[in-house]
Amino acid sequence: MGMALTSCTVPAAGKPTFDLGENEIELGIGIHGEPGRRRVPLAPAREIAGQLMNPILADRDFTGRPVIVMLNGMGGTPLIELYLMYGEVAKLLGEAGITVARNLVGNYITSLEMAGCSATVLQVDEELIRLWDAPVNTAGLRWGT
Repeated sequence: MGMALTSCTVPAAGKPTFDLGENEIELGIGIHGEPGRRRVPLAPAREIAGQLMNPILADRDFTGRPVIVMLNGMGGTPLIELYLMYGEVAKLLGEAGITVARNLVGNYITSLEMAGCSATVLQVDEELIRLWDAPVNTAGLRWGT
């Protein structure tokens, strides 16, 4: 589930995909810069985190097994703001009784220069955690090597 504070400009189009007012955000955006499901007023990070997480948590029961959370930047959001948003997401998950086993925060799948983020929640078991923890040495990810 993603949100945008700004649109992106796809090079072939040469103009923003959509326009947002100064105090608006777009919820439910597509990873390629598509407009979202709805436009809502700008709000504090905790409220935005709730707007991202509520549809995810309503979609399935995440209790009973830990999760991996990816808080992905859309390309134009500073890392400090992504960590702030991850902190709010983690609090909401904790309040819902959901244990976060691992997380990934950063700009991994972007929409060019769009400001915003997306949240992904994956329910895991011990085998998936073991696979997640395996050494990785790629251009985009490195750990355990």
